[in-house]
Amino acid sequence: MKRLTALTAVVLLALTSQAAADPARPQDDPARPPADSARAGIDFRAELQPIDGFGFSMAFQRADLLHGARGLSPAKRREVLDLLLSKEKGAGLSILRLGIGSSTDRVYDHMPTILPADPGGPDATPKYVWDGWDGGQVWLAKEAKAYGVERFFADAWSAPAFMKTNGSENGGGELLPAWRQAYANYLVQYAKFYQREGIGISDLGFTNEPDWTAAYASMRFTPRQAVDFLKVLGPTVRASGLETELVCCDAAGWDRQVAYTEAIEADPAADRAVRTVTGHRYSGPASVPQPTDKHVWMSEWSPDGATWNENWDDGSGYDGLTVAADIQDTLTVGNANAYVYWTGASLGATRGLIRLADPGDDYRVSKRYWALAAFSRFIRPGAFRVPVTNADPALRITAFRNTDGSRVIEILNTATTGTSAAFTLRGGHDRHPDAYVTDETRSITPADVASTHGTTLTATLAPRALTTIVLD
Repeated sequence: MKRLTALTAVVLLALTSQAAADPARPQDDPARPPADSARAGIDFRAELQPIDGFGFSMAFQRADLLHGARGLSPAKRREVLDLLLSKEKGAGLSILRLGIGSSTDRVYDHMPTILPADPGGPDATPKYVWDGWDGGQVWLAKEAKAYGVERFFADAWSAPAFMKTNGSENGGGELLPAWRQAYANYLVQYAKFYQREGIGISDLGFTNEPDWTAAYASMRFTPRQAVDFLKVLGPTVRASGLETELVCCDAAGWDRQVAYTEAIEADPAADRAVRTVTGHRYSGPASVPQPTDKHVWMSEWSPDGATWNENWDDGSGYDGLTVAADIQDTLTVGNANAYVYWTGASLGATRGLIRLADPGDDYRVSKRYWALAAFSRFIRPGAFRVPVTNADPALRITAFRNTDGSRVIEILNTATTGTSAAFTLRGGHDRHPDAYVTDETRSITPADVASTHGTTLTATLAPRALTTIVLD
């Protein structure tokens, strides 16, 4: 049975009121009554999907930049690491996505490959190389592990050039059928190198955006080709002794991933091989659930834009409010179990969370970072999303129950006016809830805006703001 049908998704959409207007263009009524005139409800006793975590990537040598390749000092490096990985000081991100080797020549747009030369054919003994650095990713993975990260997701943008139809790691091309086993062995060897470094690759992917040809490292797979390769890779990973599970297929569009998901579900061998379905959402938002009962990750996205942006709500489409709304929709409408932002920190006109000086010993933090951190700091791996009913279309609301019993409510007020809201809590209450506000002037800033009386929670919600309420 598929996890959610389209009809179920529509019902869930209505219950959670995620069909609110575009946050950049709210449909406001100046006389809008307070939301407590039609009380919302949150049922912490029930369970929707589990949450695997929130994550980021520093592939293509961005980890090397964070390590100091352009002048960042150890002290500033630690500050950025705290921002990304600390549960107390920062976002507490819990998934690190690693890029598996690609020898693209552009500076800071490549990853070192572990198999730089054709060994003489698909059946020849490969001559792997390992520098223990992997573009800074080994160092970053060890740092992440020290902060408590347990999910290390390694993904390949391309097979080595000699394994492909176009003879290049760039510009698409397909995996030559004769090289399937050699490519599977290559991926397993990458995971073994990390195991040697003390990092267990928990999630392994063989393709990134197989539905799109990029000028940089890329490789095409049709859904049928992906299934055929999974029939080789699955047994290879099982025979390796690694505690690694497979993901597929990181299609560039969430809607395009559906075809890959359906192909995997229809083939027993491929279905057995894959633990987690992964998709990006560049071609549009996560507007439907994936047709599977497996865990599903939104495994890469950052908004488009031509400049660095630190604003919360400027209508650009790559501000903090945009990211907060996308997280809400991905978890509710897309029913995702994880949300992995593309870049943690980078240079120049990045849409990453943090911009590093180029060169220099400094960094800047965007409101996109604070939008993601407002979720990831408080909603921990193993949490469950719980049902919410809400009558105010201007409020986007999600709620979660953590494994330690703490409960989290995320309320995004998309209206340009403030309001009050009252919620009936089922499954426990707290006399002194903690509340935090993120908007243009505040960044997960503690605020005395929530109170409880019995099983009723009342909150005062600032306009165009994300309010995070934590109940213990």
